[in-house]
Amino acid sequence: MSTLTEAPPPLSPAASEKKPPRGRGRWTPYWLLLPGILWLLVFFAAPMLYQASTSVQTGSLEEGYKVTWHFVTYWDAVSEYWPQFLRSVAYAASATVLCLLLGYPLAYLIAFRAGRWRNLIMILVIAPFFTSFLIRTLAWKTILADGGPVVGALNTLHVLDVTSWLGWTAGDRVLATPLAVVCGLTYNFLPFMILPLYTSLERIDGRLHEAAGDLYAKPSTVFRKVTFPLSMPGVVSGTLLTFIPATGDYVNASLLGSADTGMIGNVIQSQFLRVLDYPTAAALSFVLMAAILAMVTVYIRKSGTEDLV
Repeated sequence: MSTLTEAPPPLSPAASEKKPPRGRGRWTPYWLLLPGILWLLVFFAAPMLYQASTSVQTGSLEEGYKVTWHFVTYWDAVSEYWPQFLRSVAYAASATVLCLLLGYPLAYLIAFRAGRWRNLIMILVIAPFFTSFLIRTLAWKTILADGGPVVGALNTLHVLDVTSWLGWTAGDRVLATPLAVVCGLTYNFLPFMILPLYTSLERIDGRLHEAAGDLYAKPSTVFRKVTFPLSMPGVVSGTLLTFIPATGDYVNASLLGSADTGMIGNVIQSQFLRVLDYPTAAALSFVLMAAILAMVTVYIRKSGTEDLV
């Protein structure tokens, strides 16, 4: 008993204090981080600074641009193109909600019910990445073509009557309407929703579901009280990975929409490549970035989770 209760001998000062590594070893982590830091500086920080200086310049392409700290460009850009800003947020939010409604059941199936089919379903989820973004979007022009089977089925079910009343389609036509743009965004960004959701659901301990069942909880109660709260990191990550790129997208609106469905990405692309008004294009880019950053910050704080997948 005296042996068990006897306190261990005190450690010597040399043993209790570990000296930091000397020589090359202490600089190894910094050398490993150096390529990534250089990459960010060259391909992220430098272009951002260049665009920031461009946004406050005045002049023309023929005469040249000079930095005159013309911040009025920001106000002019927002006051002229605010409908495209609101439209981009509305389309991106709609696509994000649809991705969540479609992706959550599929991610739940893969995580808990797929069994030996899990790997096959995961391959099917990421299969769209095997082709280019442009080809995937062009395929929807055939899917939603006038007189096609999809439009015919929607007409038979009188779905287009409701969407026309809501202003999402135009009569019996789906292409060149907001619905077509949202469908394209939903399809292209759906894998970005499913993968974080699956990762989050797969990490849930199955014994928690068993414990809830032992307490006579209904399946709906188990989902509402256990599964969904524990999958919130995946929900937040998936919605961010969907909403952020969808807001600045311009390919879907260009190929599936019309002039009335243009998003802010289309305006920025036009200002850069057609109008050649570089200060306005740069100002629009920074306004869009600031707006997305503000919305994301509020969303993360309101979501009540800091553990993102």
